[in-house]
Amino acid sequence: MIKTGALASLVVERAGKAFVAGADGVISSPNEAALIRTLPEAKGKLIVTPGVRPIGTELGDQKRVTTPAMAIKNGADHIVVGRPIWQAISPLSAATAILSQL
Repeated sequence: MIKTGALASLVVERAGKAFVAGADGVISSPNEAALIRTLPEAKGKLIVTPGVRPIGTELGDQKRVTTPAMAIKNGADHIVVGRPIWQAISPLSAATAILSQL
């Protein structure tokens, strides 16, 4: 089990190792994107963040989420917004609403 507070440092450590090993980017919770972005090895690398939820949508099975705007502010290059779009009555309207918040 990971101790409280240790998760962020573990994520940053592994992201750094991935970059040193030659990875073009990493996938991480939007909560750690800002910390990863501070790594010198992260310069020019991609950060993809799933678990992005617009304000007012169900969390579903996601526990470590943030809004699309906050994920980008935290340093994400790409965000993954799944169910809030594809389960919407109008996926196009849902995606357009998310884009308008950015």
